[in-house]
Amino acid sequence: MDLFELLNFYIVPGVVLGSIYALGAVGITLIFGILRYAHLAHGDLATLGAFLALAVVTGFGVSPYAALPVAIIGTAAVAVGIDKVFYEHLRERPKIVTVMASLGIALMIRAVVQVVWGVDTQTYSRGIVRPEDYFGIRVRDREIYTILAMVVLVGVLQIFLTRSKWGKAMRAMSDNPNLALLSGIDNKKVVMLTWVIAGGLCAASGFFLGINTELKAMMGWHMLLPMFAAAILGGVGRVEGAVLGGLIVGVAEEVSVLFIPSEYKAAMAFAILLFMLLVRPTGLLKGKVL
Repeated sequence: MDLFELLNFYIVPGVVLGSIYALGAVGITLIFGILRYAHLAHGDLATLGAFLALAVVTGFGVSPYAALPVAIIGTAAVAVGIDKVFYEHLRERPKIVTVMASLGIALMIRAVVQVVWGVDTQTYSRGIVRPEDYFGIRVRDREIYTILAMVVLVGVLQIFLTRSKWGKAMRAMSDNPNLALLSGIDNKKVVMLTWVIAGGLCAASGFFLGINTELKAMMGWHMLLPMFAAAILGGVGRVEGAVLGGLIVGVAEEVSVLFIPSEYKAAMAFAILLFMLLVRPTGLLKGKVL
């Protein structure tokens, strides 16, 4: 196998898949960093975002990329609503209660998707989409858009977190919640912003997975382990760590088919997760200890 075959068949698809994981992992790391619990409904929120985009495309006949902002806004609104209705009254309870509640929310969201859109697999495009050749590297337009969207969305988020008033408030809540509250930071607004951002990133993650592969009700559930592995690998609470972790997990999954059957490539995410928890729980960029 030469270099271009390795790039075309494993590295490029791995980077695309890793970009999708990164978008979801950033939301996971924000929720854990600020709210201090693992959100198990994250993958199913991504599924909801993917199907909301599909509904806009089929209902209004617009481009899938024009439907993406609608899906982001819709999923963010649903995420805020779920927090208000189901999670807010559990704030003072042990975090494991909220984690278990989020598993129930995941099942509820999946059931809604199955009732509204059915259980059959759906796609945006049928037939073979031929990739373009860029100096020997073959890549499809939708794959380029996926990587660019990840870079833009994470870049905008980083600017927001480092430059804006509320972004700094979110970072303060993540670093030291008690001191942040004593400083007069509005906890409710920070929590709402966290869910808006996490929900929007979920929608983007699900949308790009759907447009690069296919849409099905279980797609988000299958993404959940790789997204958590990416967040832990990079360092929980670190946005740039989630991106790095997502890319590593995505490439590792694709390259693993050289050594193991493709049906088992998802085991790579589990192996990475287990290894990091045993060897370096703070992740590559020294995030929070789980």
